[in-house]
Amino acid sequence: MAYVSQELKAKLAPTIKAICKKYGVKASIAVRNHMTLVLNVKSGPIDFLASYNKRMEALNSGMGREYVKEAKYIQVNTYHYDSNFDGKALAFLTAVLKAMNVGNYDKSDIQSDYFNFGWYVDVNVGSWNKPYVFAK
Repeated sequence: MAYVSQELKAKLAPTIKAICKKYGVKASIAVRNHMTLVLNVKSGPIDFLASYNKRMEALNSGMGREYVKEAKYIQVNTYHYDSNFDGKALAFLTAVLKAMNVGNYDKSDIQSDYFNFGWYVDVNVGSWNKPYVFAK
């Protein structure tokens, strides 16, 4: 069963904060429901929204669908972030997700409907009531 403690968060926080500082990003780290390690990205010089919108427009136009650019915040898909972002946004997410998963494991067997994670990881860029602030 997935479980993340405050002690684990404290252990991973210095590396995560160092990556945020390297990229000039302001973020907070939290634990949700004792099973998810969450990074809430609030502001920084990386234009996550433009990167995401550009990649989503390209993906959707290839399928013959129109993509409406209305994203004010993003709940990053941690399994497919590499196809949803590019440039500095992708570099930041790659580094921070690697740091958030140090010591994590996945012994799940989807065929037998058995899920066994060390903990879940979420990255939010902005939130529904406070959009991400792109500061050059």
